[in-house]
Amino acid sequence: MSDALALLLQRRSVPSRQLGEPAPDEATLQALLEAAIRVPDHGKLVPFRLIRLHGAAKLRFGERLAERAIERGPELSEAQQQKERLRYTFAPLVIVVVARLHRDSSIPEIEQKLCAGNVAHNLLLGAHALGYGAQWLTGWAAYDEKVAAVLGLADHEQVIGFIHIGTPVIEVPDRDRPALTDLLSSWAP
Repeated sequence: MSDALALLLQRRSVPSRQLGEPAPDEATLQALLEAAIRVPDHGKLVPFRLIRLHGAAKLRFGERLAERAIERGPELSEAQQQKERLRYTFAPLVIVVVARLHRDSSIPEIEQKLCAGNVAHNLLLGAHALGYGAQWLTGWAAYDEKVAAVLGLADHEQVIGFIHIGTPVIEVPDRDRPALTDLLSSWAP
């Protein structure tokens, strides 16, 4: 089996709470991001962009997220508010993958979103290949218009995922995987 295929078979998500320092250094991150954006892109629209959350910006984003969570649900307990406040602080780096939809294009929006999703997936694979852990999360914040405004998204943009990246602090066991025989069929006329 090739090393590349073995790598794919070993990839797993590392929970964001189990990702610590270090994150990729700047040169490694740039290489990871360059690899991540090499995705199928029907029409060469580049229907994605990336936002980096790190350092104090992650803390401030968490504060804004907690404020919005309270706005959405004033009955939130202090523990729930704290959970929202800290949600993006565990991993040393979070990359927000954003779909930039070209609504006037003949390329269907679903293909554009899938293109952006491939960027997120490449980030997971690339982080794993480099020895880091990563997790793709969404949650309510990915779909909230006011959170989109906090991130500076335009009307034609939406969050595809928050990719948390760092060094695993635990060995993550693999989860049960579906049986290929349950998923694969052959079409016949």
